[in-house]
Amino acid sequence: MRILVTGSEGFIGSHLVESLIKRKYQVKALTLYNFRNSFGWLDALDPAIKKKIEIIPGDIRDLNFVRNISNNVDSIVHLAALISIPYSYISPKSYIDTNINGTYNILEAARINKVKKIIIASSSEVYGTANFIPITENHSLNAQSPYAASKIAADQIAISFFKSYNLPVTIIRPFNTFGPRQSIRAIIPNIILQAISKKRIVKVGNLFPTRDFTYVDDTVNGFVKALKNRDSNGQVINLGSGFEVSIKEIINILKKDFKLDFKIIKDDKRIRPAKSEVIRLLACNKKAKNILNWKPQFIGISGFKKNLKKTLEWYKKNNYESYKPEIFNI
Repeated sequence: MRILVTGSEGFIGSHLVESLIKRKYQVKALTLYNFRNSFGWLDALDPAIKKKIEIIPGDIRDLNFVRNISNNVDSIVHLAALISIPYSYISPKSYIDTNINGTYNILEAARINKVKKIIIASSSEVYGTANFIPITENHSLNAQSPYAASKIAADQIAISFFKSYNLPVTIIRPFNTFGPRQSIRAIIPNIILQAISKKRIVKVGNLFPTRDFTYVDDTVNGFVKALKNRDSNGQVINLGSGFEVSIKEIINILKKDFKLDFKIIKDDKRIRPAKSEVIRLLACNKKAKNILNWKPQFIGISGFKKNLKKTLEWYKKNNYESYKPEIFNI
């Protein structure tokens, strides 16, 4: 199977590409073109794996380009997106251009080229603060940030292409994935990098929202399982651990379980606008189990602690002093 992965240079994308290569798939990896000729996290992969990847710099906002590179591929996994929620308050139009129009370009190119499987990466942020727990795929959609609005729109366009053109689209909706290589704008690596810095000061916003943190290996496994699954066409499928933890609890684990010594400072710049804060996210993953035969390998507090430890150790080993976790409000 020949697979095009957009957003391949990012956190989940690089892990997915690595996993697909190990499974003997042929991978075309789209990376956002930049003047540094950098391929993001793909540059950090084992050279033996990287040489097997066809890396293509470009931009999903260009329909002609997307149509050309998606010709003669069997499947597309569309991960490319602007993901920072705080920055979406500052530049909402850029989220429309990338997340909505970019997804349209992927879908239209796939329709023209008769691609056999398209997987669109959604986000649990589309649900907003939970009306009921655990959150099923039938939960109402509630855009509490421009980022969430852009993902809702992209998902709905994808569903419309399935219903209107019978395009074989699956929407995979990961909850809060974490692990090595994640952007420092995400809450777990941001806290870790502040905690192990020389200053030993961790600036935080709201400590009480809870999230369903799912380890990246589990998330990637869900995408892989969806690739050959016809029953998932036209479906929205949650990927979550079914376990929630608050920001305050994460800090306590780092202090008590991992013996990190740091000071907590409340930073108002890190607090979302009141109506925009999503208080609680917890996935119901029954649909993923029933359709994809997927279940998280790492579950509960023990699974979370095990993978938080692996994530901590990775950042310790990877030149954490070059990062700037204190810059978080965008």
